[in-house]
Amino acid sequence: MKDAYLVINAGSSSIKFSLYFANGDAKPRLTAKGQVEGINVAPHFIAQAVDGTVLAEQRWPADSNLVHQDLLKHLIDWVEDHLDGARLVAAGHRVVHGGPRWSSPARITDELLDELESLVPLAPLHQPHNLAPIRALAVVHPGLVQVACFDTAFHRTNPKVAETFALPRELTDEGVRRYGFHGLSYEFIARRFKEIDPVRAAGKVVVCHLGSGASMCAIDNGRSVASTMGFTALDGLPMGTRTGTLDAGVVLYLLQQKGMNAAEIETLLYKKSGLLGVSGVSNDMRVLLESADPHAAEAVDLFCYRIRRELGSLAGAMGGIDALIFTAGIGEHSAPVRAMVCEGAGWLGIELDPAANAAHADKITTPASRLPVYVIPTDEEMMIAKHTRAVLAE
Repeated sequence: MKDAYLVINAGSSSIKFSLYFANGDAKPRLTAKGQVEGINVAPHFIAQAVDGTVLAEQRWPADSNLVHQDLLKHLIDWVEDHLDGARLVAAGHRVVHGGPRWSSPARITDELLDELESLVPLAPLHQPHNLAPIRALAVVHPGLVQVACFDTAFHRTNPKVAETFALPRELTDEGVRRYGFHGLSYEFIARRFKEIDPVRAAGKVVVCHLGSGASMCAIDNGRSVASTMGFTALDGLPMGTRTGTLDAGVVLYLLQQKGMNAAEIETLLYKKSGLLGVSGVSNDMRVLLESADPHAAEAVDLFCYRIRRELGSLAGAMGGIDALIFTAGIGEHSAPVRAMVCEGAGWLGIELDPAANAAHADKITTPASRLPVYVIPTDEEMMIAKHTRAVLAE
């Protein structure tokens, strides 16, 4: 009987899932995917085959009062009816924050859950929603092994100097340090790039994970050595609705001069800033690129400018750069953004191939380019499935 792994990536109002079957020593095989969206509003469940064919769909009215536990039971019931003779052996979860302790995936216990709960203040928009389905699934399917895969784990190879803020040592000792995020994506890209170009993958690589949440990572011989995100997922590049890097004095100004409280500032920094705040139009890069509003163009310019700034910083942290990689929603699909970044980074020896870039080719630079630039689709769910299999084998 084949083993099956359920991968869960939960957000504030949705639970994305993927179902994988064991495939010997090869990578797990994706068999179905889908999501439950509209949680706490009007829930909608949809499951699809790998080719996009809808396998099942159900909607509930707004007054259904269904919670995570109810919807997860519906999901688990559907999964167990579509195992095709396989046996569901574990669920792997994306958990944004693992703190300073966890540098690899872990089997979930009550003690681990309590520890992860204590990290909620470090990732308030993500951590509570990552943990809610874990607790709910323990009730719905108490015998199922659950595995936590941390977005911070890949960055635990960063040197101490890259993790440290210039704060009093007691705060650093309490855990106020740079953690880095999007680690599951970077780990997948590092492994995939080793298959594509093993020589350059053994060198110094900068990866741009550009989506609604955006960050960049310096990877030296497959190991993270620096990242644009820091103590929280608010740092670094401007994002869909998040500020990115911000002078801490701005927060003091908002407190002292504008009279804002902590909750108001949190909403401003996490939900009203970034591309949305600058443009006043949208947090969606596709909408901004099509907009005639000059503020939309300013938001796009700022986004690309900050990428170029961080590119120089990360190359400097490694003492060089051998390859640049774009990934995630914007990175994989937005040729204009890639062009703006590459054309402004000509000093690195990038010579963009416009036709290859427009076609979203795997490699978007000319043969004469001193620095090759790649577009590699990420697959965090596959990374979670692999980690889940590995934890079960321990």
